[in-house]
Amino acid sequence: MNDIQQFFLSHLHPIINSLIALVLAPVIGGLLMGLDRKLTARMQGRMGPPLLQPFYDIFKLFSKESMVVHRPQVIYAVCHLLFMMLTLVMLVTGQDLLLTLLVHTFAAISLVLGGMSVRSPYSWIGSQRKILQILAYEPVLILLVLGVRLLNGSFWGINVLQSDTPLIQSMPLLFLALISVIAVEMGKSPFDTASSHHAHQEIVRGINLEYAGPYLALTEISHLYETAIAFGLVLAFWHTCLIGGLVLAVLVFFCLALVDNCFARLTPAWLVRYMWLVPLALALANLICLWR
Repeated sequence: MNDIQQFFLSHLHPIINSLIALVLAPVIGGLLMGLDRKLTARMQGRMGPPLLQPFYDIFKLFSKESMVVHRPQVIYAVCHLLFMMLTLVMLVTGQDLLLTLLVHTFAAISLVLGGMSVRSPYSWIGSQRKILQILAYEPVLILLVLGVRLLNGSFWGINVLQSDTPLIQSMPLLFLALISVIAVEMGKSPFDTASSHHAHQEIVRGINLEYAGPYLALTEISHLYETAIAFGLVLAFWHTCLIGGLVLAVLVFFCLALVDNCFARLTPAWLVRYMWLVPLALALANLICLWR
């Protein structure tokens, strides 16, 4: 067997898996967002938009004129999307979870820098609130990665899929902490301090205020990837049974929609206090149990 054959045999499947994930993730994310809007409308006694409305919105944004307030905005929007795509590829191929978390943080920071590259006070406030969100949920994600390290003896994500026992069996408290992180990243009430997709909560969308047209579409596609990644992590907690993972994801999806419609947005300071008191305490308790 020559070197070329060995290369394709050893690397073909990860490449194909990555390409499939890059194509399917925004589709899945868009369907989840459309279903979320529909479910939210039903809870509020409305018909709601079509299921494919997130895709209609993105196509419409791409058809609009390209307008930019400050040229670096474009660079940061592209970096935000590329880092989010790289995060997905690293998860799909089972790379180092600590490095994957770092890349995901770079994606969030790129969005923050894009919001701060203009002089709009609303955009600056949204960026500052996004920084507080990162400060609030990053410790929980770090403890989640450390929990995987204690459980499998390695930071590599591929070891999680090769395990015979689901993560939720050994890390139930970390799973509950992860749900709060997903609520923050998806902009669910009461955690949607940086921006919101719901018109009844915010007219000026904070950190995304100065993005328009195709560049706003890039940030929306990044959000589709982020949504797909979040529920992919939920599925990974029960990777030994696809039906069990899907049931778990459906329960989390419904609970997030229910909480989103039962609570109003609270302050950024409350968000940090809550994330550091409740989810972080749950994560630490689970980590102590794994250590023992």
